[in-house]
Amino acid sequence: MEKFKQFIEDRKKNMREILGFGIARVELGKNSKVLCATYPVLNWNENYGSYAVFDACKKDAIEVFRAQDEEIYSLNLKFINKALELFSPFIAEASIDLQSHKNIQTLLSLKKILLNGVENNIDYRLVFLYKDSKCESVESAYMKLLALSLGKAALRSLNLDGIFGLLSNVAWSGNKPYELDYLRENEIELKLRGEYPSIDFVDKFPRYLMQVIPQYDNIRILDTAKTRFGAYLGKGGYTQMPGASYINFNAGVEGACMNEGRISSSVIIGEGTDIGGGASILGVLSGGNSDPISIGKNCLLGVNSSTGISLGDGCIVDGGIAVLAGTIFEIDLENAQKIASINPGFKIKESRLYKGKELSKLNGVHFRQDSKTGKMIAFRSSREIALNADLH
Repeated sequence: MEKFKQFIEDRKKNMREILGFGIARVELGKNSKVLCATYPVLNWNENYGSYAVFDACKKDAIEVFRAQDEEIYSLNLKFINKALELFSPFIAEASIDLQSHKNIQTLLSLKKILLNGVENNIDYRLVFLYKDSKCESVESAYMKLLALSLGKAALRSLNLDGIFGLLSNVAWSGNKPYELDYLRENEIELKLRGEYPSIDFVDKFPRYLMQVIPQYDNIRILDTAKTRFGAYLGKGGYTQMPGASYINFNAGVEGACMNEGRISSSVIIGEGTDIGGGASILGVLSGGNSDPISIGKNCLLGVNSSTGISLGDGCIVDGGIAVLAGTIFEIDLENAQKIASINPGFKIKESRLYKGKELSKLNGVHFRQDSKTGKMIAFRSSREIALNADLH
């Protein structure tokens, strides 16, 4: 053990600062194109002892790709044996307790796989990500998406520029990606042999549940198609119903929530919020919106509503209405004063007319359309929003 500690101290002098690293199972297509990368263990700002071991042994692996902030190596038995030798003080404990020393567990399992022979078009790769710069590889893109889904990196905190260009649009059958060109070229033979795969969907991204085991027992997803890899489902108590519900990548919730609507890319939902059936929240991927939206705690977005501004805590959007940056709302003086009392930065206007963007991020606002006049109005919310305790 003392020898291992000294090894770590010696390695620190020459190692680069690391953000994330891990060993991935990589599925390859034509011309060795990477279709998918699956990390059984993700190290993110942690496990620097394991980083020192992997960094020391990378010279025994085969370099696949190198960029300024990324390195990727194809692994072999020489690498694994050298790494396990350095990890020798912990091998006995790892063999007894399968929940300990996850990086050693990965090496031990991978050694068995390599000894039995690797499947065609499969590679096992060590990936180092040194800084959060633009992704240069599919492996680093998958690493960042996994960091988001596991909550190791906060939503909207990572540079995901260029990710769509890196990922291939493939047909997914279970967890296996098929290149569309392969299916077209082999369609006749595959169908005649009865080997044409059952295609679940076609997309650049896998689904959340294809890569992530929910971190808490009381997270419920009633339709696997409704959550994209790279979404974050909070610290438990999240329920996602079937139908119009959906969460895109780099979006999600901070705690217990009910979701029967659409949480678009880069949208963050506060704990205790209820998103009604078919309710939509604007994202930033298309349509010209560049300001990511956050919805506060204990809000209620009514059925089929549309929200295009950020909401503070305790807000309500009535069903069927659109609360957008340019929507004009009328607020009478009494309610404007009530809203100002809990939102010190809110400025009361003599005209009583406010654009939606002027009400963005305010707490305790109820948005409604007057059923008699058709006017869009807002007032101080008096309702307490509480989730069903039995469900969350």
